[in-house]
Amino acid sequence: MHERQVFLVGGGWDAAELYEPFLRAAGGSGARIGCVIVDEGDGAAQFERYAGALSKAGATRAPEPLLVPLGGRFEPDRALDGIDGLLVCGGLTPAYQEAFAGCLERLPELLAERGVPYAGFSAGAALAARRAVVGGWLLDGVAVCPEETGEDLAEVEVRAGLGLVPFGVDVHAAQWGTLARLVAAVGRGDMPYGVAVDENTLLEVAGTRARVTGLGRVHVVRPGGEERQGGVYVRAYRAGQDFPVA
Repeated sequence: MHERQVFLVGGGWDAAELYEPFLRAAGGSGARIGCVIVDEGDGAAQFERYAGALSKAGATRAPEPLLVPLGGRFEPDRALDGIDGLLVCGGLTPAYQEAFAGCLERLPELLAERGVPYAGFSAGAALAARRAVVGGWLLDGVAVCPEETGEDLAEVEVRAGLGLVPFGVDVHAAQWGTLARLVAAVGRGDMPYGVAVDENTLLEVAGTRARVTGLGRVHVVRPGGEERQGGVYVRAYRAGQDFPVA
């Protein structure tokens, strides 16, 4: 069994170097990377964006497109054959959760058995959590973030995720205002704690530590204690800083 390595990118296309640690963990520039994309009709075009980012990060081998039709299911046993690293890409987060719903236990097992690192971009980052924030902009009918960030959902919704990290994850934090959504989810008790990742920012989780790289910040949201029902504490970490993973 290998130590789990997880790389969470909060979105954005201005820092291809964020993929360098993932490539190193997968075996270097010649690693065979599988890119999972839920195909909403433009899957091939979306794949080219990720292939370009990996190439800029130093990949010399073309990644493998692993397209899942909208409404379909990801089948990890077959998809991971020969794969050195798995990148789960971005798109409609509820659709990604549905695509992986049948392998929420099997996929982490396979990654651990084969020593395959996991990278998640936007929706793929959110899905890495045990309790995944998949969208929504209302909490009990009250707005907590912009409506356009709701991912076609109204009420904030938290579903079962892959459990690769023990905290909830939200993305595009500074750019979309989703930190407030994560604050609401943690305050409601939907997860032990959460992290909100800015765009062009990487959170690398290995063992018991998480390290921040990139242009933005990672915001860690923790419950405020029994004496403050529903309260939370928020601390922001910038590039070069790290924190313990409970």
